[in-house]
Amino acid sequence: MNLHVWWDEPADGPCNMAADELLAAEAAARGSLCIRLYGWSPTTVSLGGFQRSVDARAESSVAGVPLVRRPSGGGAIVHGTDLTYAAAVPKSHPWGGRPQLFYDALHDAMRQALLGSGIDVSLWRLPSAAAIPTDLSRPEAFFCFDRRAAGDLVWHGAAADGGWGHKVMGSAQRRLAATVLQHGSLLLRRNRDVGPAASHPGLDDLAPTGFPGTAVRPLAERWLAGISGALAADIVEQSGPFCGRDRLRERADAFASPRWTDRR
Repeated sequence: MNLHVWWDEPADGPCNMAADELLAAEAAARGSLCIRLYGWSPTTVSLGGFQRSVDARAESSVAGVPLVRRPSGGGAIVHGTDLTYAAAVPKSHPWGGRPQLFYDALHDAMRQALLGSGIDVSLWRLPSAAAIPTDLSRPEAFFCFDRRAAGDLVWHGAAADGGWGHKVMGSAQRRLAATVLQHGSLLLRRNRDVGPAASHPGLDDLAPTGFPGTAVRPLAERWLAGISGALAADIVEQSGPFCGRDRLRERADAFASPRWTDRR
């Protein structure tokens, strides 16, 4: 079994979403787990597949920031100061038939990788209803990092978020015809291009010693090693960008279209 990995340069929202859609097709063709790691330029808000575009445009903290709709669900994410991944597996894969297992496997691998960097995080589990702060108990909160879902990664520093923990990684899935596509975001630092309501603390803001940009690639490599170990798979790093420019542009145009962005 192989784990196929692509490291891509930052790109705009439509290009990134097009590449992720094509990654799902690649996973089906290869019959194995495929992962793409990438960044965003410029700062972009990715809207969950089932969120309303009118709500995004009414959110003053991200006014004027480019908007793209993801195929996957979940809340809106401000990208540009995060490490984003897309992972796709065939439905026949051991992780393809159990959504929470897929979610937890990738998040627990990151938990262990972060512990190796001296950053204490844990997988979030739903506490009793009485213990849930009012502002975090609403699953419809607009921003992903204002929500909590089972398996999210949270940082538990001193009095972090009133004892609730700061969310530093969340993911969302979409079940396609032959594959499961999972998007995830690891928040590295606050994004200063948006208003306070949209700017959430990341690893560099939370860790007592900070988290420099030079630490990101080694962290991601430890994460991939943890995933491959869980599957007893060999990591196969692919050279160059995920797919050819012409092939990508055709799908990127569809993700840039108001017909897609405003479908809800």
